[in-house]
Amino acid sequence: MSAPRARGLRRDPVSLLFSGTLWSGAGYMFAYLVIAWVLFGVALTILVGGGLLSVTLIGLPVMIAAAAVIKWCANFERARLGGMGIQVRAGYREFTGSGLLARLRHEWSDPALWRDIAYLFGLMAPLWALDFAVTVVWLVLIGGITLPVWYKYPHQTFTIGVNGSGSAHGVALGNFPHGPHGPGSWGIFVDTLPKAFAVAGVCLVLFLLFNYVLVGTARLHAGIARSLLRAPDDPLREAKEVLGRPGPLAYRR
Repeated sequence: MSAPRARGLRRDPVSLLFSGTLWSGAGYMFAYLVIAWVLFGVALTILVGGGLLSVTLIGLPVMIAAAAVIKWCANFERARLGGMGIQVRAGYREFTGSGLLARLRHEWSDPALWRDIAYLFGLMAPLWALDFAVTVVWLVLIGGITLPVWYKYPHQTFTIGVNGSGSAHGVALGNFPHGPHGPGSWGIFVDTLPKAFAVAGVCLVLFLLFNYVLVGTARLHAGIARSLLRAPDDPLREAKEVLGRPGPLAYRR
């Protein structure tokens, strides 16, 4: 198994913005928001179908196919880890027997398959929720940076007095039930260009700092995926390497 090629996290926020570290992490997380549901749906569909048919002989090849689909889904995620500089191999057991029953027992007794299931099913919800939350904050900050371009287009309506109503163009960053200058309001109502530039400046600073959160989240996600989808370490690996080396007599002429 190749060792992961970790990409250094630059300390300068501006350098990070223009580095591949940020954008590969963002792409990894954004893609997961869609891919996770696709892989989950495909694997779950064939798995449920095989489970329902398991009482008949037809269920045997379906369950074998379900294991193959789960492996394919997990291999797809392993391939995506390459974009994060992490190379992993699955470590599935090799099938040497014959017959459907033997193949079925082999597939569903393989620990590597159950690690795939743990990642694709067990961790799908928390990882998706984490990626979604970080992505939403990141995109909101980008929207705040571009506020001077579009702040005047939203149309806000509010109530005045008992039966009166009014409207204003701008972006409400807070609660303004009675208009930008009405009672009970809190926050910033962006209805002028100077306000838009001020908010954009704050969002820019927060965006540059939040990039570290995004990269850290992407690395956390990739680290969890690697720990489950990689082949387990061989406890006898070091001993095998020593035994595989040429002995002292091999250098004598």
